[in-house]
Amino acid sequence: QVQLMESGGGLVQPGGSLRLSCAANVSVTTFKTMAWYRQAPGKQREWVATISFTRITAYADSVKGRYTISRDNPENTMYLQMNDLKPEDTAVYYCKALTLADRDYWGQGTQVTVSS
Repeated sequence: QVQLMESGGGLVQPGGSLRLSCAANVSVTTFKTMAWYRQAPGKQREWVATISFTRITAYADSVKGRYTISRDNPENTMYLQMNDLKPEDTAVYYCKALTLADRDYWGQGTQVTVSS
């Protein structure tokens, strides 16, 4: 059973930075893609960024140029470096992994709050 665990969330001032981690209990090389999503209060969950097995990345327009998704294979961990954070980035951030069998797994989420 694949398990994902996010960490690194917290309270940060506007303009600040955070790095989120998503640790897997299996090798991340077994996933076709890994991604970050977020859900703000009262809103639907939205896609943030994706990294493929071949490390091709894609970003939502709202975070492009500010966020960087990466993957550390030996550590079985995916990261999301978030810079120049804005109040509208406040949300619970979730990681998702898509296996070779096209099955999705989700983490439990980590809260990011951007406020002065």
